[in-house]
Parts: sequence; C-alpha cells; structure tokens
Amino acid sequence: DQGWQAQSQEHWEAIEAFGVTHGLLVVTRTDLMEPGPALAEAREHVGWPAVAVSGATGEGLGRLRHALDRLVATLPPPDPHAPVRLWIDRAFTITGAGTVVTGTLAGGTLRTGDVLTLGGEPVRVKALQTCGEPADEVPATARVAVNLRGVDRDRVARGMALLTPDAWVETDVADVRLDAGDRPPREATLHIGSASVRARVRPFAPGTARLTLARPLPLRIGDRALLRCPGRPIAGVVVLDVRPPDLRRRGAGARRAAQLAPYAAGAAEPRLPDAAAVLAWRGVARRAELAAMGCDPAGLDAPAAGGWLVDAGLWARLADRLGEIVAAQPGIPVDAARTALGLPARELVEALVRARPPLRVADGRIGGVGPPAPVVAAVERLRRELAAEPYRAPDAERLARLGLTTRAIAVAARAGLLLRLADGVVLLPGADEAAARRLARLPQPFTAADARTALGTSRRVVIPLLEHLDALGLTRRVDDRLRVVTGPPAAPPTGGRNAARPAAGRAARGNVGGF
Repeated sequence: DQGWQAQSQEHWEAIEAFGVTHGLLVVTRTDLMEPGPALAEAREHVGWPAVAVSGATGEGLGRLRHALDRLVATLPPPDPHAPVRLWIDRAFTITGAGTVVTGTLAGGTLRTGDVLTLGGEPVRVKALQTCGEPADEVPATARVAVNLRGVDRDRVARGMALLTPDAWVETDVADVRLDAGDRPPREATLHIGSASVRARVRPFAPGTARLTLARPLPLRIGDRALLRCPGRPIAGVVVLDVRPPDLRRRGAGARRAAQLAPYAAGAAEPRLPDAAAVLAWRGVARRAELAAMGCDPAGLDAPAAGGWLVDAGLWARLADRLGEIVAAQPGIPVDAARTALGLPARELVEALVRARPPLRVADGRIGGVGPPAPVVAAVERLRRELAAEPYRAPDAERLARLGLTTRAIAVAARAGLLLRLADGVVLLPGADEAAARRLARLPQPFTAADARTALGTSRRVVIPLLEHLDALGLTRRVDDRLRVVTGPPAAPPTGGRNAARPAAGRAARGNVGGF
C-alpha cells in the first residue's frame, strides 16, 4: 500500500553495488490492497522474477517457497572445504555455557573442537547450533550459533570474524576496484560482512583506489564490499590487493595505477588479478601467502624454493646479478649475497646458485671459499659450551677467550655459523626457532621474565632474542609487557633458518537456546 520507498532504493543500490545477479522480488502485505501497482513500480527498478504475498493471510506463500527453491537451484554450491570466515553479527552470554556468537557461514565447515582465530588469538569451538538444533558439524551455507570455550564476552564484538588459522590476511590497507565516478570521497565507511569500518580513500585513476582502514580486516582478493559516504550514492568495492606496496617514492602512485588499470571499474572486461599477476607485483612471495591473499598458486609456473615463489622475470635478473656479485667478491657468504640481492631466505640464494653453474655453495660461501680455520674452531668451542644450556650466551670476555673476537663473530655470522642478536650476544644457528617452539608451550601471553625462566637464560640475552623473534614474525607484542607466539614451526625446519612457516543482524532466540 506504499510502493517503492527511499529505503527500497537504498537497498537496491547496495544490491547493485555488491554485484548481486541472482534474486527474487517480493511484494508483501497484499491483504491491504491489490498488488498490481506496487509490482509495476518495483519492476521499473528490478528485473528479477516477482511474487506477491501476504503474511497475514498466507496468500502467495506457496509460490514464494517454490520461487526460492528455483532461485537456490541456480546458485553455485558453497565449498565445504574452504577456509572459514564467519562474520560475527551478534555476541552474548548464556548462563552455564559462556560466550555465544552468531553469524552466517558462507563457506567451509565448522566442527565442535575446531581451533579458530579471533582478533589474532586462538579460540576453540565448544558447541554449535543451527536452526535451533545442536550439531557437531555445520557446512556452509548456514546460520550458525557458536559457543566459544573460555572466551570473555568483552573480547567479542559485532564486525569481528572467526577465521581458519593462517588462511586469511588481516590488513588495514587494500587496493580496490571502485565504482564511484571521477571524484570518489576522501573518507567513507567500508561495509563488508557485519563489519563497518572508517576508511581513507586515495584514488589512483578512475576505477581504482587505495583504502586505509581504521582497523585491520580479514580480506581476500575478489571480496566485494560497499563504500558509503553521506550525500553520495553507495559505491561498490572489489578488493584487488591486500598486501599493496608502499607509495613513498616519487612516481610510485602512477606506477601502481598502471598496474591496477587492467582491473579497474572502467576496463573493457574487468577481472581479478591472478596468482601470476600478484607474484609479478611482489616479486617474491610464499606459496601459502598467495593462497591466503585469495590467489590459487597451484598452476603457477614460477621458480620455487623452500615454499617461496619468485616471478620468472625477476628470477632471471637476480641470477645475472648474482653472477656479477660473485665475480666481484669470490667466496661471498650466502647471507651476504642474500642481503645484496634483497631476498628473504637463504634457500632462494642456494637455488639461484644451482641455476648458475659452475657456481656452488661450500661451507656457507658461494664459490667454495669458507671462513678461516681459527674462526671455525672458535665456533666449535662455543658449540660445545652451549650444548647443555643453549641460551646461556657467554659474555664478551668469555667470547674473547674462546677466540670469538668482534671480527671473528662478524665473519662467523656472515658465514651462517652464528646467530648474532646484539653486540656481544651470540647463539648458535637455529636457536631462534627452537626458542619459539619452547615459548609456545608457555601459557599465552607471556612476559620477558617468563621467557627468561623457560629458556634458562638472562635478561641480557632474552631481550634481544625476543626482539629478534618479533622481527621474524615468530612472536608478537600484545602490549608493553606481554607477547604471544604467533608462528613457530612444529618441528625443526629442513629448509634453513628462513624456511616457510605456516606464514549484527539479530539471530532468533531458538538458535542459541540449549547450550
């Protein structure tokens, strides 16, 4: 009896901005008046199949059910094996059960006992319900209520997400396709899932922009979102890159605009960047990182080593550069070559050496020249001394008596024989990852004092060691006192010290009763 309203128009703009192509137009309250005029008016905007119903009399509800069945039959099936990203739209406490969150599971499968992440911290699924019934397993697509074990209600808010660990990139900067005309807003609100986050907008060219978010969100290439700004039409957003490069150098913005141009809103056939394109932008990336960004690296034909992938063009340039470096510095340590080449892992340098015979690695050096024998002997003496207590690093006086002068330490560290944490603080290679595995057994989060006790060392050693673990991404600061272990390998790695590391709508009360 009212017809197309301003709210109807806003909802339709959001639907168009999301790129929704399957839908059903329903005109309700037909008991109040004949629905013909309202249907005709709505069809001026919406070209989908339409039905008219009355909730009061039940007229048309059978046709609505059949239309919904036909609609669902045309949709692609959800992937029950996909990583979980459950946007939380409601969180509350049930007496005797604890914290419960609700959301719509769009992909993957939830099971009782699953360990997920929430705000970067691990949480465990205690129980599940869907459609008011308890379940041990819930595949997508489903409305689901999740009882979380040992999670305070204050830790959870609408707009957060439960995530499969190590399967998502949480980022506060993203490059996007933006359908907002020639003059997009400088500030707006980004809506995705149940999240609503303020965003600064930096346009590159018509059709692409960079969004800087007020807080990190778990995003993937291909994600669709809305950008809203008062007084402007709703704009559609498609995520193109979740780990975009810095734009600090002169001309960086123009170069980035050119990279994104084939994927812009105004392109002839807008598409999404694939794994090859993203790898070309980054040069070097972990295979697991590309998957977490939303790319499928399975069919990617690119040089690889130790879980890393390298763009083929960059690989050829690096191989040539390595030849020049070794020609100028015969016997250069692998780590020094890695630094000179700007590579993140030793195994990449070793793979480059294998790709350029007759170059070879011997004793940690390229070309077969190893460190001096006295240095090797001094390191062996240190190895024996640290055998029982690997984190009881000798002080400078003791190092000198072992034969490890400042110069000898520098030579040994360049050769990969020592792990130098700070001036006068050295450990053996691999001690950092072994420390992370030991610290992972502590109650999380932990203090520096907890780490010192667990490792059997002193504050002189534990502070630079923890800072080193932070830099490697094995630990992360929670605040000024506390840290958590974020990614230690489950067992000693086989690929070297830089080997790849596993990297509010309202729910019905019946959905949560019974926990």
